Amino acid sequence: MVDNNGVISELNPVAKNILGIGINDIEDTRGIQVESILGAKNSFVRRMLMCKESCADTEIMLDINGEISHFWASGEPVTDEQGAVTGGVIILRPIKQIQNLVNRFSGNYGTLQFSDIIGESKAILEAVRIASLAANSLSSVLLQGESGTGKEIFAQAIHNRSERNTGPFIAVNCGAIPRELIGSELFGYAEGAFTGAKRGGKPGKFELACGGTLFLDEIGDMPLEQQVALLRVLQERKVNRIGCDKVIPVDVRVICATNKSLLKEVEKGTFRKDLYYRLDVISITIPPLRERSDDIVALFNYFLEKQDKHDRNFLVSPEVIERIVRYDWPGNVRELQNVVERIVSLTEGQVVNLGNLPKEICNWQPANTDSENVVSSNRHAAESFCGREGRQGRRFMLEEHERQEILELLFNHRGNVSLTARSMGVSRNTLYRKMKQYEIYK
Repeated sequence: MVDNNGVISELNPVAKNILGIGINDIEDTRGIQVESILGAKNSFVRRMLMCKESCADTEIMLDINGEISHFWASGEPVTDEQGAVTGGVIILRPIKQIQNLVNRFSGNYGTLQFSDIIGESKAILEAVRIASLAANSLSSVLLQGESGTGKEIFAQAIHNRSERNTGPFIAVNCGAIPRELIGSELFGYAEGAFTGAKRGGKPGKFELACGGTLFLDEIGDMPLEQQVALLRVLQERKVNRIGCDKVIPVDVRVICATNKSLLKEVEKGTFRKDLYYRLDVISITIPPLRERSDDIVALFNYFLEKQDKHDRNFLVSPEVIERIVRYDWPGNVRELQNVVERIVSLTEGQVVNLGNLPKEICNWQPANTDSENVVSSNRHAAESFCGREGRQGRRFMLEEHERQEILELLFNHRGNVSLTARSMGVSRNTLYRKMKQYEIYK
C-alpha cells in the first residue's frame, strides 16, 4: 500500500517475500518511494495516483538480488468520501504463475507417453531405449526422421518421463512461421519494438516454456539469422526480447526435430555448424514405416480399434493385410492412420476387404523386388495376423466373407439358386444348407 505521494505505507508477507525483503528491513522499507523499488519507468503508479486510473496486468521486470524477476502488476487508487486520491493498492503476481495457468488452459502440455509408441521391431525398440535414457538427463535432444514418423510423440514422451513433466511442453514449428516473425515468436518483443507490436510487449516461447520443455520442430527450416540468436540462448540460457535491453534468464530443455539431414544442410551452408553440434548432444533416429514392416499390422489394429467409435469389431481379410504390409507408406505412420480413418468411415458391415483400401495401395508394386519373395512374405504376414486373431475370429471372418459372396451372387442371378450354386462350384443342396446356416432367405 502507498500514500498519495507514492510512499510505501505497508507490505504484506507475499510482497516481502517476492521483493526479497527480510524481517529486519521491513521498517526501513516504510517511507520509501515505491518507484525506487518498482523502477521509475513503470509509470502506472503515477497514473494511478495523479489520474485516478486503475491499471491491470502491467508487466514489470525487477532486479532482485542480482537476478531479473518478472511480475504482472496491478494498481487500484484509494479515494476518500470527496473522491480525492489518498493512496493506492499495488498487487504483484510472479509471471511464472500466470504463464503456468495460461499453458494449462491453452494446451501447452504433453500428454503422450512411451507406452503410446506402438511397435516391437528392433529399430523402434532401439529408438525408444535411447529416448528413455535421454529423458533422465537435461541435455539437448535431436530427433531425426521422415515426416509422419512420430517425432513429436517421442518429444512428449521424453518430456513426460523427465523431471520437468510438471512444467509446460510448448511445440513450435519453425517451418510454419514466416521468417520475419520467428524471432519475435521465440524470444518475444517489447512494447513499440516494431509496427503492430502488442501494447506491453509479449513474452516469447522460451519464456513461456520456463521450467519445462521447448520442442522446435522442423529446425532445419530456421533462417540463418535466427540461428545465431538461438545459439546464444542455448549457450547463455538468457534471452533478450526484441527492442528490449534487459536480459531474462530462462530455464528450458530444448528438443529439436527435423526431416532433413542437418549435416548436409551444414555442407550446403544453410545451417550453422556450431548450432548443429550444440543441438546434436543426444541424437535419435526414428525409422520410417517401410523399415519396420513388422509393426504395420500392430499399428493398423491399434488405429482401427481407436477409430471404431461404434464398437463394430471389424474383421480384416488376409488380402488386406498382404496389401498393407507390402506397401511402402511414403507418408509413414501418419498416412497409415489416415487410411484407417477412411476405412472406418466408408466400410459397410464388419468385414474390411480390398474394396475398402485406396487404389494406390491395392495397385502398388515394389520396384526391383523378387515377386515370389514378396508374395511369400505377404502371405506369411497374413497368416501370422490371422493366427494372432485366433481361430474363432478367423472362422467368423471367412464365414462372413462367404455370406457376402452368396448374397452378391444371388443378387446378380436374380435369386436363381441353380446358377448361384454353379458359380460357386457347389451343389444346390450345399448352397441351401449354407443359406440356412447364414439365415439367407429367398
